[in-house]
Amino acid sequence: MRPHYRHGRRCLYGFTLVELLVVIAIIGILVALLLPAIQAAREAARRTQCQSNMKQIGLAVLNYASAHADELPPGGITNGPCCGTRSKEGWSISILPYLELQNLYDQYHFDKFNEDKLNWPVLQQIVPVYLCPSDEDTQTLEMPESGPGSRILMARGSYRANTGRCGDPPRGFWDSPSETNSFGPLASRWMGPFHATGNPPRGRIYENVTKIPKLKQITDGLSNTLFTGEGTSQSSKSSEAVLIQATIRRRTFWAYTYTSYNKSCVFPQTRTMLFDFGRCVEVGGPGGSNPCKRAWGSLHPGGLHFNFGDGSVRFLSTSIDMQVFAAMATMAGEEIIDN
Repeated sequence: MRPHYRHGRRCLYGFTLVELLVVIAIIGILVALLLPAIQAAREAARRTQCQSNMKQIGLAVLNYASAHADELPPGGITNGPCCGTRSKEGWSISILPYLELQNLYDQYHFDKFNEDKLNWPVLQQIVPVYLCPSDEDTQTLEMPESGPGSRILMARGSYRANTGRCGDPPRGFWDSPSETNSFGPLASRWMGPFHATGNPPRGRIYENVTKIPKLKQITDGLSNTLFTGEGTSQSSKSSEAVLIQATIRRRTFWAYTYTSYNKSCVFPQTRTMLFDFGRCVEVGGPGGSNPCKRAWGSLHPGGLHFNFGDGSVRFLSTSIDMQVFAAMATMAGEEIIDN
């Protein structure tokens, strides 16, 4: 800016306060317009990485089956009824060698229980492929809310295996091999590919099959059957502190075999797609909090990823017809769905 001389004095002109405020307002508007686009781009990148993780998991499951005479990895092995029975390995531990994590797999003591202190180093290992980048606080260890591992710090996860379709109201859950309690026997036609297996107590007969399935038993078609899906939860919508804490401790723990911590089933209830355990409980419905413990969810806008038996990964909307969704959970239900 050139100086201006008036009456023999040198004067400098600058911006007025109004001009500065206008410039600042324009910059603020531009930032406000660009920020959503930047956030959307970041979420798109996180969603792509999450999809890639699930693709690796799906291929690892199929490679495991190929190496084990077509047999799927066990959803979870629990030699006894719910609740409180200690477990052995589950699906996420069994496929570690097929995720190029042989060293971690070798650290697991298969002759010990999942909750045994010798297995804590595995349960506490943060595994990136089991974590969706959109998930929150994934680098923090936490104690699960229930079960024999409730006092053990464990690493979190973002993905759960599909155990099958659960009733509405519930009549049992597929994440324990003899889970009938007062509900009555489970319908075998609603079984999923990763239901829990084990030896039921002597003198008691259960309808649910305890054998690990093979791919050929998925008669509904591999491309129609859910294998794994996103199972995360946030606590921002929960109104009570106790529910917020419960939400944190009901999250997915990738290596914890006990009941529903790395496995879910499909209830035909829309509240199970809320990705907020506390909010799901507050909404209420048949089965109380049990469907919420086995809910699905992600922090992606509008839906979540699922891996199907053919290895494909698809993004399902949270507004999906729940009867269609429940039909995808069974492996030999022979459902007829009108689209």
